[in-house]
Amino acid sequence: MPIYEQIKSQVKEAIFSGELVEDDVLPSIRQLAKDLKISVITTTRAYNDLAEEGFVVNVQGKGCYVLPQNEEMARENALRKIENSLLEAITAARIGGLSKQETTEVFDILCKEENYE
Repeated sequence: MPIYEQIKSQVKEAIFSGELVEDDVLPSIRQLAKDLKISVITTTRAYNDLAEEGFVVNVQGKGCYVLPQNEEMARENALRKIENSLLEAITAARIGGLSKQETTEVFDILCKEENYE
């Protein structure tokens, strides 16, 4: 994965997890490039992409600030994580020789244990 994509991914994860919240300021483009020992062009691309996707706003001369979390983006992120986790679980079930019914029963038990009905 290209470095700018890794930066974007990490910033998005920090936003979705609540580690970064509305109005938090990201490190400056130059500082991040220096810290990561990468090109300013790479960090600029990551920040510009994040701005285009609605995660941050670049304020000329002041920095890059986190925007309020969009509910639709948060939902899409949750769905993406669920899909990835379920695909991993399905693969493990196949390798383990479990049937779809057995796998579904495990899912149902875990939902009940977590009071997720």
